[in-house]
Amino acid sequence: MTDHPFRFGAVAGHATDAAAWTGLARRAESLGYATLLVPDTLRTLSPFAAAAVAATATTTLRVGTFVLSAPNRTPESVAWETATLHTLTDGRFELGLGAGRPGAEEDAAALGVEFGTPGRRVERLARTIDAVKDVRVLVAASGPRLLRLAARKADTVALGVPPRYTEDQVAAKLDELYELAGDRFHDLELSMNLAAAGGEPPSWLSVPPGGTGVLTGTPDEMADTLRRRRDRLGVSYVSVNAQYLDAFAPVVERLAGT
Repeated sequence: MTDHPFRFGAVAGHATDAAAWTGLARRAESLGYATLLVPDTLRTLSPFAAAAVAATATTTLRVGTFVLSAPNRTPESVAWETATLHTLTDGRFELGLGAGRPGAEEDAAALGVEFGTPGRRVERLARTIDAVKDVRVLVAASGPRLLRLAARKADTVALGVPPRYTEDQVAAKLDELYELAGDRFHDLELSMNLAAAGGEPPSWLSVPPGGTGVLTGTPDEMADTLRRRRDRLGVSYVSVNAQYLDAFAPVVERLAGT
């Protein structure tokens, strides 16, 4: 059981133009989403720039990265960008960090930076967290090294598990985090991402029944599922692909802030 209230984020990284992007940000805000989160790939919008524009178009919506690939930037550059956004968004920026998702190595090569070994990437991530000030830090973690780091330094831990993971598998990961975090565990905000929500998931997303990365059913049924997961797992911060922004909005309306 957790004392953290529910909050919800929308994950988006594409827009045809500025009007489409600012319109998405305003729509997310009007529907009660707490955050608009931008991924960090060379095939999506630049996360810092996109977050800045979204914040300018809104008043209460928080903006963030989901998640920044720490190996692709120096800790000092991340701290600089973060401090700027913290100031210019009136404190509405949240920094999401990771040690490099699948495909990030190709992005690093294209940018002309060294991706590094797993150990060096985790060390770079730790130095990046230490360099930033005055913002909430989310760390995406799954393996033991990242869970250990997140347990020590994160405000929010996003479980980087595949959508097919069952609640039992997620619970096993959280047991690891609990052992590593000790007294900090109950202060951590726990987060999971939904690849799809509402109706049937797309055919390319192969998730067996019980997979926690897909949420289906009526709004009441989906809300009940998330309440049960919070009671069992402690997950209170749920993000969703912005493709499902409207389909998931009735759940946000029922649960946000409760």
